[in-house]
Amino acid sequence: MDWDKLRIFHAVADAGSLTHAGERLNLSQSAVSRQIRALEEGLNSTLFHRHARGLILTEQGELLFDATRAMTKRLEAAAARIRDSEEEVFGVLKVTTTTGFGTLWLAPRLTKLYDKYPDLKIDLMLEERVLDLPMREADVAIRMKEPSQADLIRKRLMTVQMQLYASQDYLRRHGTPEDIADIADHRLICQTPSAPQVGAGALMVQQLMANNPHSLLSVNNYFGVLQGVLHDLGIGALPDYLTEDFPHLVRVLPEIESGEVPVFLAYPEELRHSKRISAFRDFVQDEIISHRKQLRQLGKI
Repeated sequence: MDWDKLRIFHAVADAGSLTHAGERLNLSQSAVSRQIRALEEGLNSTLFHRHARGLILTEQGELLFDATRAMTKRLEAAAARIRDSEEEVFGVLKVTTTTGFGTLWLAPRLTKLYDKYPDLKIDLMLEERVLDLPMREADVAIRMKEPSQADLIRKRLMTVQMQLYASQDYLRRHGTPEDIADIADHRLICQTPSAPQVGAGALMVQQLMANNPHSLLSVNNYFGVLQGVLHDLGIGALPDYLTEDFPHLVRVLPEIESGEVPVFLAYPEELRHSKRISAFRDFVQDEIISHRKQLRQLGKI
Protein backbone atom coordinates (compact mmCIF):
# COMPACT_ATOMS: atom_id res chain seq x y z
CA MET A 1 0.00 0.00 0.00
CA ASP A 2 1.33 3.46 -0.97
CA TRP A 3 2.63 5.32 2.11
CA ASP A 4 1.99 8.75 0.56
CA LYS A 5 -1.64 7.88 -0.10
CA LEU A 6 -2.04 6.56 3.46
CA ARG A 7 -0.47 9.73 4.86
CA ILE A 8 -2.91 11.87 2.86
CA PHE A 9 -5.85 9.65 3.83
CA HIS A 10 -4.94 10.01 7.51
CA ALA A 11 -4.79 13.81 7.23
CA VAL A 12 -8.19 13.94 5.51
CA ALA A 13 -9.79 11.58 8.04
CA ASP A 14 -8.33 13.58 10.92
CA ALA A 15 -9.39 16.95 9.48
CA GLY A 16 -12.73 15.82 8.05
CA SER A 17 -12.10 17.99 5.02
CA LEU A 18 -10.10 17.86 1.80
CA THR A 19 -9.36 21.58 2.05
CA HIS A 20 -8.10 21.49 5.64
CA ALA A 21 -6.03 18.39 4.94
CA GLY A 22 -4.50 20.08 1.91
CA GLU A 23 -3.55 23.10 4.02
CA ARG A 24 -1.77 20.83 6.51
CA LEU A 25 0.05 18.97 3.75
CA ASN A 26 0.74 21.98 1.50
CA LEU A 27 -1.21 20.33 -1.30
CA SER A 28 -4.08 21.59 -3.41
CA GLN A 29 -7.57 20.27 -2.75
CA SER A 30 -7.61 18.65 -6.18
CA ALA A 31 -4.32 16.84 -5.51
CA VAL A 32 -5.64 15.51 -2.22
CA SER A 33 -8.88 14.43 -3.87
CA ARG A 34 -7.00 12.55 -6.62
CA GLN A 35 -4.93 10.64 -4.06
CA ILE A 36 -8.02 9.66 -2.08
CA ARG A 37 -9.79 8.45 -5.24
CA ALA A 38 -6.72 6.44 -6.24
CA LEU A 39 -6.56 4.86 -2.77
CA GLU A 40 -10.26 3.96 -2.89
CA GLU A 41 -9.82 2.43 -6.34
CA GLY A 42 -6.81 0.44 -5.17
CA LEU A 43 -8.78 -0.91 -2.21
CA ASN A 44 -11.97 -1.26 -4.24
CA SER A 45 -13.82 0.38 -1.38
CA THR A 46 -15.41 3.72 -0.49
CA LEU A 47 -13.61 5.34 2.44
CA PHE A 48 -15.66 8.54 2.87
CA HIS A 49 -19.26 9.62 2.65
CA ARG A 50 -19.22 13.03 1.04
CA HIS A 51 -21.71 15.75 1.98
CA ALA A 52 -21.91 19.54 1.91
CA ARG A 53 -20.39 20.06 5.37
CA GLY A 54 -17.42 17.75 4.96
CA LEU A 55 -16.46 14.09 4.95
CA ILE A 56 -17.56 11.21 7.17
CA LEU A 57 -15.66 7.93 7.31
CA THR A 58 -17.40 4.82 6.11
CA GLU A 59 -17.07 1.59 8.09
CA GLN A 60 -14.15 0.63 5.85
CA GLY A 61 -12.67 4.10 6.31
CA GLU A 62 -12.89 3.76 10.11
CA LEU A 63 -10.94 0.48 9.91
CA LEU A 64 -8.22 2.09 7.83
CA PHE A 65 -8.12 5.19 10.05
CA ASP A 66 -7.62 3.01 13.14
CA ALA A 67 -4.66 1.41 11.36
CA THR A 68 -3.10 4.71 10.20
CA ARG A 69 -3.59 6.23 13.66
CA ALA A 70 -1.70 3.32 15.23
CA MET A 71 1.01 3.63 12.57
CA THR A 72 1.33 7.36 13.21
CA LYS A 73 1.77 6.85 16.94
CA ARG A 74 4.42 4.20 16.34
CA LEU A 75 6.25 6.48 13.92
CA GLU A 76 6.10 9.31 16.48
CA ALA A 77 7.61 6.98 19.07
CA ALA A 78 10.39 5.99 16.68
CA ALA A 79 11.04 9.63 15.78
CA ALA A 80 11.20 10.54 19.48
CA ARG A 81 13.81 7.89 20.11
CA ILE A 82 15.84 9.03 17.11
CA ARG A 83 15.71 12.68 18.18
CA ASP A 84 16.99 11.89 21.66
CA SER A 85 20.70 12.44 21.34
CA GLU A 86 23.27 10.94 23.66
CA GLU A 87 23.91 14.19 25.50
CA GLU A 88 20.91 16.50 24.99
CA VAL A 89 17.32 16.46 26.24
CA PHE A 90 14.89 18.29 23.96
CA GLY A 91 11.58 17.96 22.18
CA VAL A 92 8.05 17.27 23.44
CA LEU A 93 7.38 14.95 26.38
CA LYS A 94 3.72 14.07 26.92
CA VAL A 95 3.06 13.52 30.63
CA THR A 96 -0.25 12.38 32.08
CA THR A 97 -1.35 12.25 35.69
CA THR A 98 -4.39 13.00 37.82
CA THR A 99 -5.72 16.54 38.13
CA GLY A 100 -4.94 16.67 41.84
CA PHE A 101 -1.37 15.39 41.69
CA GLY A 102 -0.59 17.32 38.52
CA THR A 103 -1.84 20.71 39.75
CA LEU A 104 -0.87 20.44 43.42
CA TRP A 105 2.42 18.52 43.39
CA LEU A 106 3.95 18.16 39.92
CA ALA A 107 3.32 21.47 38.11
CA PRO A 108 4.70 23.71 40.91
CA ARG A 109 8.00 21.77 40.76
CA LEU A 110 8.55 21.86 37.00
CA THR A 111 10.66 25.03 37.19
CA LYS A 112 13.62 22.89 38.29
CA LEU A 113 13.21 20.58 35.30
CA TYR A 114 13.03 23.48 32.84
CA ASP A 115 16.04 25.15 34.46
CA LYS A 116 18.07 22.04 33.79
CA TYR A 117 16.64 21.26 30.34
CA PRO A 118 15.47 24.56 28.77
CA ASP A 119 14.82 22.94 25.37
CA LEU A 120 12.38 20.40 26.80
CA LYS A 121 8.69 20.92 26.05
CA ILE A 122 6.23 19.35 28.50
CA ASP A 123 2.69 18.56 27.35
CA LEU A 124 0.95 17.99 30.71
CA MET A 125 -2.36 16.13 30.40
CA LEU A 126 -4.35 16.12 33.63
CA GLU A 127 -7.31 13.77 33.80
CA GLU A 128 -8.56 10.79 35.74
CA ARG A 129 -8.92 8.67 32.59
CA VAL A 130 -6.02 6.25 32.17
CA LEU A 131 -4.39 7.05 28.84
CA ASP A 132 -3.03 4.29 26.61
CA LEU A 133 0.76 4.54 26.83
CA PRO A 134 1.59 1.75 24.33
CA MET A 135 -0.61 3.56 21.79
CA ARG A 136 1.31 6.82 22.57
CA GLU A 137 -1.61 8.80 23.98
CA ALA A 138 1.13 9.88 26.41
CA ASP A 139 4.83 9.14 26.86
CA VAL A 140 4.93 8.78 30.63
CA ALA A 141 2.28 8.51 33.34
CA ILE A 142 2.11 9.04 37.09
CA ARG A 143 -0.88 7.14 38.44
CA MET A 144 -2.36 6.35 41.85
CA LYS A 145 -2.31 2.61 41.21
CA GLU A 146 -0.07 0.17 39.38
CA PRO A 147 -0.75 0.34 35.63
CA SER A 148 -2.19 -2.86 34.18
CA GLN A 149 -1.28 -2.25 30.54
CA ALA A 150 1.26 -4.61 29.00
CA ASP A 151 4.72 -3.63 27.74
CA LEU A 152 5.23 -0.90 30.34
CA ILE A 153 8.16 -0.17 32.60
CA ARG A 154 6.80 0.60 36.08
CA LYS A 155 8.44 2.21 39.09
CA ARG A 156 6.80 2.69 42.47
CA LEU A 157 7.53 6.25 43.58
CA MET A 158 5.86 6.67 46.97
CA THR A 159 2.58 6.24 48.83
CA VAL A 160 0.02 8.87 49.74
CA GLN A 161 -2.84 8.95 52.24
CA MET A 162 -6.01 11.01 52.42
CA GLN A 163 -6.25 13.03 55.62
CA LEU A 164 -8.40 15.86 57.04
CA TYR A 165 -7.26 19.49 57.03
CA ALA A 166 -8.72 22.88 57.86
CA SER A 167 -7.51 26.46 57.93
CA GLN A 168 -6.62 28.14 61.21
CA ASP A 169 -9.30 30.80 60.68
CA TYR A 170 -12.00 28.18 60.12
CA LEU A 171 -11.07 26.35 63.33
CA ARG A 172 -10.99 29.60 65.30
CA ARG A 173 -14.55 30.36 64.22
CA HIS A 174 -16.05 26.87 64.37
CA GLY A 175 -13.90 24.95 66.83
CA THR A 176 -11.71 21.89 66.40
CA PRO A 177 -13.49 18.52 66.24
CA GLU A 178 -12.37 16.07 68.92
CA ASP A 179 -13.77 12.87 67.41
CA ILE A 180 -15.45 11.76 64.21
CA ALA A 181 -18.95 12.36 65.61
CA ASP A 182 -18.12 16.10 65.76
CA ILE A 183 -18.20 16.19 61.95
CA ALA A 184 -21.93 16.70 62.44
CA ASP A 185 -21.09 20.28 63.51
CA HIS A 186 -18.90 21.11 60.50
CA ARG A 187 -18.91 21.49 56.74
CA LEU A 188 -17.11 18.63 54.99
CA ILE A 189 -15.28 19.39 51.74
CA CYS A 190 -14.49 16.32 49.65
CA GLN A 191 -14.20 14.99 46.16
CA THR A 192 -17.55 14.28 44.50
CA PRO A 193 -18.41 10.64 45.35
CA SER A 194 -19.31 9.90 41.71
CA ALA A 195 -16.01 11.33 40.38
CA PRO A 196 -13.19 8.89 39.53
CA GLN A 197 -10.89 8.64 42.54
CA VAL A 198 -8.81 6.15 44.50
CA GLY A 199 -10.86 3.64 46.45
CA ALA A 200 -9.07 4.37 49.72
CA GLY A 201 -10.12 8.02 49.60
CA ALA A 202 -13.70 7.14 48.72
CA LEU A 203 -13.92 4.75 51.69
CA MET A 204 -12.69 7.43 54.09
CA VAL A 205 -15.28 9.90 52.80
CA GLN A 206 -18.02 7.29 53.19
CA GLN A 207 -16.99 6.88 56.83
CA LEU A 208 -17.23 10.63 57.36
CA MET A 209 -20.56 10.94 55.55
CA ALA A 210 -22.01 8.29 57.87
CA ASN A 211 -21.60 10.85 60.68
CA ASN A 212 -23.92 13.34 58.95
CA PRO A 213 -21.79 16.47 58.42
CA HIS A 214 -23.74 19.66 59.01
CA SER A 215 -22.99 20.89 55.48
CA LEU A 216 -21.22 19.55 52.41
CA LEU A 217 -19.15 20.94 49.55
CA SER A 218 -18.18 18.35 46.94
CA VAL A 219 -15.80 19.08 44.07
CA ASN A 220 -14.73 16.83 41.21
CA ASN A 221 -10.99 17.24 41.91
CA TYR A 222 -8.67 17.86 44.84
CA PHE A 223 -7.55 21.27 43.57
CA GLY A 224 -11.10 22.49 44.16
CA VAL A 225 -11.20 20.82 47.58
CA LEU A 226 -7.97 22.61 48.53
CA GLN A 227 -9.36 25.98 47.42
CA GLY A 228 -12.37 25.45 49.65
CA VAL A 229 -10.16 24.67 52.64
CA LEU A 230 -7.83 27.61 51.97
CA HIS A 231 -10.85 29.94 51.87
CA ASP A 232 -12.11 28.79 55.29
CA LEU A 233 -15.15 26.90 54.03
CA GLY A 234 -14.74 23.74 56.09
CA ILE A 235 -12.76 20.59 56.80
CA GLY A 236 -11.33 19.01 53.66
CA ALA A 237 -10.29 15.48 52.74
CA LEU A 238 -6.95 16.02 51.00
CA PRO A 239 -3.84 14.02 50.04
CA ASP A 240 -0.96 14.24 52.50
CA TYR A 241 1.54 15.37 49.84
CA LEU A 242 0.15 18.89 50.33
CA THR A 243 1.59 19.30 53.82
CA GLU A 244 4.97 20.53 52.59
CA ASP A 245 3.59 23.23 50.31
CA PHE A 246 0.77 24.34 52.65
CA PRO A 247 2.31 23.99 56.14
CA HIS A 248 -0.15 26.48 57.67
CA LEU A 249 -3.05 24.07 57.19
CA VAL A 250 -4.03 22.24 60.37
CA ARG A 251 -4.56 18.51 60.37
CA VAL A 252 -7.70 17.56 62.27
CA LEU A 253 -8.89 14.18 63.56
CA PRO A 254 -5.45 12.60 62.93
CA GLU A 255 -6.84 9.16 63.71
CA ILE A 256 -8.97 9.43 60.54
CA GLU A 257 -6.99 8.70 57.39
CA SER A 258 -7.24 6.50 54.34
CA GLY A 259 -5.21 3.43 53.58
CA GLU A 260 -1.95 3.94 51.72
CA VAL A 261 -2.26 4.62 48.01
CA PRO A 262 0.75 3.64 45.85
CA VAL A 263 2.02 6.12 43.27
CA PHE A 264 3.60 4.63 40.13
CA LEU A 265 5.55 6.10 37.25
CA ALA A 266 5.20 4.17 33.99
CA TYR A 267 6.30 4.47 30.38
CA PRO A 268 6.39 2.19 27.31
CA GLU A 269 9.16 -0.37 27.00
CA GLU A 270 10.05 1.07 23.60
CA LEU A 271 11.00 4.39 25.29
CA ARG A 272 13.41 2.74 27.70
CA HIS A 273 16.38 4.58 26.18
CA SER A 274 14.66 7.94 25.71
CA LYS A 275 16.74 10.75 27.20
CA ARG A 276 13.61 12.79 27.87
CA ILE A 277 12.01 9.94 29.82
CA SER A 278 15.22 9.44 31.82
CA ALA A 279 15.45 13.15 32.59
CA PHE A 280 11.82 13.31 33.74
CA ARG A 281 12.07 10.09 35.78
CA ASP A 282 15.22 11.29 37.55
CA PHE A 283 13.66 14.70 38.20
CA VAL A 284 10.55 13.16 39.80
CA GLN A 285 12.61 10.79 41.93
CA ASP A 286 14.84 13.65 43.13
CA GLU A 287 11.79 15.75 44.00
CA ILE A 288 10.27 12.90 45.99
CA ILE A 289 13.51 12.50 47.96
CA SER A 290 13.49 16.24 48.64
CA HIS A 291 9.77 16.09 49.53
CA ARG A 292 10.33 13.34 52.09
CA LYS A 293 13.31 15.22 53.56
CA GLN A 294 11.12 18.30 54.04
CA LEU A 295 8.42 16.21 55.71
CA ARG A 296 10.97 14.77 58.13
CA GLN A 297 12.11 18.28 59.01
CA LEU A 298 8.49 19.26 59.62
CA GLY A 299 8.04 16.19 61.81
CA LYS A 300 5.34 14.82 59.49
CA ILE A 301 7.04 11.42 58.98
